[in-house]
Amino acid sequence: MLGENYREVFIERVIDGDTIVTSEGEHVRLLGINTPERGEVFYEESKKFLENSVLNQTVTLEFTRERTDKYGRTLAYIFLRNENINIKTVEKGFANYYFYSGRDKYSEVLENAWMTCLDNKVNLCRQSNEPCSSCLILGENYVANNCNLICEVQDWTIKGEGRDKVLLNRTLAAGQSQSFELDLSNSGESLFLRDDVGGLVVYSAGE
Repeated sequence: MLGENYREVFIERVIDGDTIVTSEGEHVRLLGINTPERGEVFYEESKKFLENSVLNQTVTLEFTRERTDKYGRTLAYIFLRNENINIKTVEKGFANYYFYSGRDKYSEVLENAWMTCLDNKVNLCRQSNEPCSSCLILGENYVANNCNLICEVQDWTIKGEGRDKVLLNRTLAAGQSQSFELDLSNSGESLFLRDDVGGLVVYSAGE
C-alpha cells in the first residue's frame, strides 16, 4: 500500500521534457530538473525522451514538501518500475538539476547525475567545439576572455538552473570582460554558458 507521499497515475500526455498530464487531467511538473524550452537546443529530444519513458504508462508519483507550484501544477518525482525518471533525465543529458523548491533527499543524487552527464559529454553536456571555449571564465556577474584569442560570442547564452538567461552578442578581445545581470532568485547559483549551437562552454557550480 502506498504511503501519503505517493500516488499512482496513468500518463496520458507529455507537454515537454519536464511536464506531463495524467488521465485525470492533472498537470505534473517533474521536481528537481529543468529541460530546454521550446525553440532551444534539445527541446524536442528532451520531450521525446520523456515520452519514450512514461507515456501511456502507470507510474508512481513521490511528493516532497511543496505539492504544487505557482501555476497550479503538481510537483513530484516520477518512478517507473522503481527507477527515478527525473534523475535519469539529468544523467542522460536532457535536463539540468533545478532546486526551485529547495533541496530535498534527491538533490545530491541529481547533482551526481549531472556530473555523470558531464563525464559522458552527452546532449546538454556536450562540450563546445569553439576555440574560445577554453578561454572564457564565467563569474557570478561577468564573463571574461582569459587568453590571446579574439572571441566572437554572438548568440551565446548564459543561463541559470531555471528559465532566465542572458544573450551575448559581442566580441571579447584578450583580457576583456562583459558584465551581465541574471535573476537567480528562483534558481540556484549554478550557471551555464553555451555557444550559438548549444555546446557547453563553461559550467559553474553554485555553492
